[in-house]
Amino acid sequence: MATLPSVSYSITVRLELDAGGSAVGSLTNAVEQVGGMITALDVAAAGHERIRIDVTCAARDTEHAQAIVDALGAVEGVVVHKVSDRTFLMHLGGKIEMKSKVPLRNRDELSMAYTPGVARVSQAIAANKDDARRLTIKRNSVAVVTDGSAVLGLGNIGPEAAMPVMEGKAALFKRFADIDAWPIALDTQDVDEIVRTVQLLAPGFGGINLEDISAPRCFEVEARLRELLDIPVFHDDQHGTAIVVLAALRNALRVVNKKLSEVRIAMSGAGAAGTAILKLLMHAGARDVIVSDVRGAVHAGREDLDSNLRWIAENTNPEGYSGDLKGSVAGADVFIGVSAPNLLSGEDIAEMNEDSIIFALANPDPEVDPEVAHLHAGVVATGRSDYPNQINNVLVFPGFFRGLLDAQSHHVTSDMMVAAAEALADVVSEDELGPNYIVPSVFHSDLSNHVATAVREVAQRNQAE
Repeated sequence: MATLPSVSYSITVRLELDAGGSAVGSLTNAVEQVGGMITALDVAAAGHERIRIDVTCAARDTEHAQAIVDALGAVEGVVVHKVSDRTFLMHLGGKIEMKSKVPLRNRDELSMAYTPGVARVSQAIAANKDDARRLTIKRNSVAVVTDGSAVLGLGNIGPEAAMPVMEGKAALFKRFADIDAWPIALDTQDVDEIVRTVQLLAPGFGGINLEDISAPRCFEVEARLRELLDIPVFHDDQHGTAIVVLAALRNALRVVNKKLSEVRIAMSGAGAAGTAILKLLMHAGARDVIVSDVRGAVHAGREDLDSNLRWIAENTNPEGYSGDLKGSVAGADVFIGVSAPNLLSGEDIAEMNEDSIIFALANPDPEVDPEVAHLHAGVVATGRSDYPNQINNVLVFPGFFRGLLDAQSHHVTSDMMVAAAEALADVVSEDELGPNYIVPSVFHSDLSNHVATAVREVAQRNQAE
């Protein structure tokens, strides 16, 4: 599968060249010849003899970016002065900051915001801890917690390297739901230490978003924290993914006129995301599912089952299929992959039922080439931004937490997640719905509010019961 140029590998090259002639046109040709894409061309300085131009290009990867620079430098009369990686420039000094919401212009204001006035507020909270939600940032704050053990597709890269991702998560919380989120990277991968540390930090937050913690430890961390804390705990890699998949599948089934309770689903991946997707789909009504991992189909007769795989074996694959992934895909209506690249071919997709649905979500390379899958399937979705129907957690987690915080919820429930999925799916109108549009844009104006409202209503109903 050919990778297209992406803004995530965007560079700006400062060049000096002759002011006259066709040199500028030669720059465009040079970039196109090596498969790059010019997205901006700005004159930085101009003189009678020479000009300086900033050429911004999208590349496929770092090696391709260097090939573009070399091609520009090879143009006659061109001198390359400086190359800037725009993604690295965005991250200089971090992507988020703390700002005061109140003015501190004089002694009176300082006396109210800090000592001695603040002591009265602290005394009020000491008398009634619930007032912390009303009188502190707790009411609108989420801790984004990681141990750096499963960061994106990079693996166990540690807490320091995880920080740019956690900062990005915090920025998305603010942008899409006006939530103040704080990245917390822990220098431990011991379950007991993670649980105890988050427990100690919890009083300052209204919710905990666990992020990029590897399976199976993430299951235990989440379960124990939910027992210990009186604020909602949400593992986005599990439940955020599951909600978006359910929403997308709901709309994809509408496109092909099939029902969740009647379709056969083949899944690839039994880790954190795969297990959460499976459980939510079953809670929403899925009945016929076979899950495969690297050893093939999960079934009761396997001897390598841990507690998570045992649950899957006991609740899926009723006929005890024991073959490989390809065999489980044959005759299925839906394929959902959260595993590894290039596991399936076009021939495998052709063996599925008519109007099949393909969710190939491995990143950056899906389980099957999307363009090949399109030749045989009714609907295709990926985790990539350069194909239609991107399954992206940012579609749900800001609005989901907005609803939890607004309701002052103490828990996360499966009913909340189903409600969020239905709300997300409903953002796509009947007129808009189609094979290439089953989930809305992350920039849809009503998205976060729609999800938040659905979650808040379920939370408030639970509190009233």
